[in-house]
Amino acid sequence: MNSSEIREDFLRFFEGKGHTRVASAPVVLPDDPTLLFTNAGMNPFKDVFLGQGSRDYTRAVDTQKCIRVSGKHNDLEEVGVSERHHTFFEMLGNWSFGDYFKREAIGWAWELLTTTWGLPKERIWGTVFEGNEADGLPPDEEAEALWGETTDLPASRIVRLPAEDVFWEMGNTGPCGPSSELHIYLGDDPAQATAEQLRAGHSDFLELWNLVFIQFNRDDSGSLHPLPSRHIDTGMGFERICSVIQNVPSNFDIDLFQPLLAAISDVSRKPYDDASRVAFRVIADHIRALTFAIADGVVPSNEGRGYVLRRILRRASRFGRNLDIHEPFIYRLTETVASQMGDVFPEVRERADYVARVIRSEEEGFGKTLDRGLELFEQVSSGGRVSGADAFQLYDTFGFPIDLTQLMAAERGIEVDLDAFQAEMDIQQTRSREAGKSVFASSESAYVVSGDHSEFIGYDTLEADAKVVSVRSTDDGQELVLDATPFYSESGGQVGDHGVIQSNG
Repeated sequence: MNSSEIREDFLRFFEGKGHTRVASAPVVLPDDPTLLFTNAGMNPFKDVFLGQGSRDYTRAVDTQKCIRVSGKHNDLEEVGVSERHHTFFEMLGNWSFGDYFKREAIGWAWELLTTTWGLPKERIWGTVFEGNEADGLPPDEEAEALWGETTDLPASRIVRLPAEDVFWEMGNTGPCGPSSELHIYLGDDPAQATAEQLRAGHSDFLELWNLVFIQFNRDDSGSLHPLPSRHIDTGMGFERICSVIQNVPSNFDIDLFQPLLAAISDVSRKPYDDASRVAFRVIADHIRALTFAIADGVVPSNEGRGYVLRRILRRASRFGRNLDIHEPFIYRLTETVASQMGDVFPEVRERADYVARVIRSEEEGFGKTLDRGLELFEQVSSGGRVSGADAFQLYDTFGFPIDLTQLMAAERGIEVDLDAFQAEMDIQQTRSREAGKSVFASSESAYVVSGDHSEFIGYDTLEADAKVVSVRSTDDGQELVLDATPFYSESGGQVGDHGVIQSNG
């Protein structure tokens, strides 16, 4: 069964249970400033769980595009090394907003896994909440009993886990509740699997699906209160379930990744083998994250989401050097992502050309300094440690994000002096603030223009029609002030953009 069939099976199964199929939200939610990126299937429905919004349906099913690269959910350093982690992934989910609850969620999950997809029942395990004295919550005996009533799962394979594993909370306050997970044992002999192995996170166990029972609200004092309406929030990693159904050892071995790995092989003229595996996987993962984020309106920059993208792209560029690729190449993979994912997410196909242009521009800018930065890294790391001053020079002069320097250092088993690096950063920021004050204090050097002007719109477009609001002559020519500009000014260790201003042809 290919990945498209697996995705469609999931969506169609829950449509058959009265769910409305909902399109994925963007990877950037415009109404949620608390998130850099959508990192879970529940994010677009947060207003419903908080009681601040509603939908015209009470049951929903979707596949949500997610990016996890920051904050609590930061999988960046695991990508390429781990068999399962990604920066971009799809999260399959089914939802109940004050409608059905535990019985249906558990019964339908078992039905889909064991009947529709035919996973071996003897390999599946369930988990339930063991209770928490601090919150005055007993074990979730209701969910435990429902596993026995609605499935063939024996009591010996239902394991109680602590709150940190199976009690879901949106934040320090707000809706929350116990969860129940489905795991599959991937070892050679299911008869040898034990509850102790599952509790310990043994590698033979793989979590497939998390069923969250949202039934409490945590107030400002930390106390829990029953919600007037109870909800279901489930999440199943799409790439992960594909690897199980297709019986392959990693997410990167599923059919969805094969065209990308082949395209990287074509570009690099190297095979996908043990020597190149990590680099291939990093690049394949990162181009997916870049394509989806840029298609949804984010562009590489020095701040916020844009800086996260810049880190991802520069990390991919560096792994390209591991494959002896020294020219821009990542942008050439955009079309492969679009052709693979465009039927489900049409925005990546519609904006593929734009995405490629943005990535190529960034690659060309960084490529000029990447090789020189790598040469410097070779020199400064030869002593078995990277000093804070050297790490800062790599960042400030060559545009190396500190995590890229840490990655290269870790590959050699050496450390980076992060405290000293941060001290250098603090000095630079202080110096920049003081320099800004002195420039604006000098009427001779500052070009002060009143009114609205100089709106930076380069996050959204590389070309724009603009109005000249002021002109002054200097010894070097003329300086223009525009009402809006797509050009990025020299800042934060990055060189300014180069471009063309045309007027009257």
